[in-house]
This record gives sequence, structure tokens and C-alpha cells, in this order.
Amino acid sequence: MIELLRKRRSIRKFTDEKISPETLQSLSEAALRSPSSKGSNPWEFILVDEPDLLDQLSEVKKSGSAFLKNAPLGIVVCADSTKSDVWIEDCSIAAIIIQLAAESLGLGSCWIQIRERWYNDGKTAEARIQELLGLPEHIKVLSIIAIGYPIESKPSVPSEKLPNNRIKNNRWA
Repeated sequence: MIELLRKRRSIRKFTDEKISPETLQSLSEAALRSPSSKGSNPWEFILVDEPDLLDQLSEVKKSGSAFLKNAPLGIVVCADSTKSDVWIEDCSIAAIIIQLAAESLGLGSCWIQIRERWYNDGKTAEARIQELLGLPEHIKVLSIIAIGYPIESKPSVPSEKLPNNRIKNNRWA
């Protein structure tokens, strides 16, 4: 697991190679095995591989999502907000599990923040996604994970460059 964490980086450039049904099934299984508070499983996942829809989703916020247009897959991570008051945390856990599963399968990925971001001056990114995907109002969108076979390669961050001062033992000081 530590090697997977060392290797994983945010990838925003992908080949146009489609992701196989078997690999999609593995990503789906990883998402569905994500833990949740009290086993409430509020998360929902929408796998998007239609190029026109990916293009539209790549424009749901002012910046930081354009690269989704060139990804072969976007996984919209959302939740039934009526099932849990900690759906944000549960979806965040699921999102990183999806990213780690993608890395283990030879795929690259990058998180696209949606929650509390704007599409334009009058509409949130979440509202635009609800509109595009036909989501009911109680289904809240946390993020989109762009996934594909990476074109770019990024080196692992060396251990000595990690912010080790952020680790405390027993007490703050």
C-alpha cells in the first residue's frame, strides 16, 4: 500500500484508450467497498464515458475541470444527503479509494472539486451537474474523478520533501 501511495500523483493528461469493462467493474467494486459512517452507504457513483457528456462536465466550473474533456472516464461521486449527515466525509473516503484503485490498475486520475464551486454567477457547479445528469435535489455532488491511461508521468515526491513537521507525537508541542 505504501508503494501505491508513493506512486500516485494527480494526472490530467490521458491517452484516448478506452477503459475495459473488466477494469470498470474493478473500479466500481472498489467504490462500493468504501467504508461509511454506521454502514449507511450514502454514496452514489455515476460512471460517465460518453465524450459529449464528458465535454459538458468539463465546463461545470470556472477553472480546474477542463482536463476532464480528454479523459476516457469521469466518475461523479455523489450521495443521498438524506441517508447521512456525514455524506461529505463518506464520499471523500470513496473518492480516494477510487483513485488508489485506479493507480493499482495502471490508470491515472485527478480529483475535480464540485461541492461549493460555481458554474457561473447564478448557478453552482453542483446544480449544473444535477441538470446534466438528471439528479434529484437530495443527491449532492462532492467531486468528479477524471480517470484514464496516463500520457504524463510525474516522479514520486521524495521522503525528505514530505512536510514531516506536520506529524506530532502525543501532543501539539
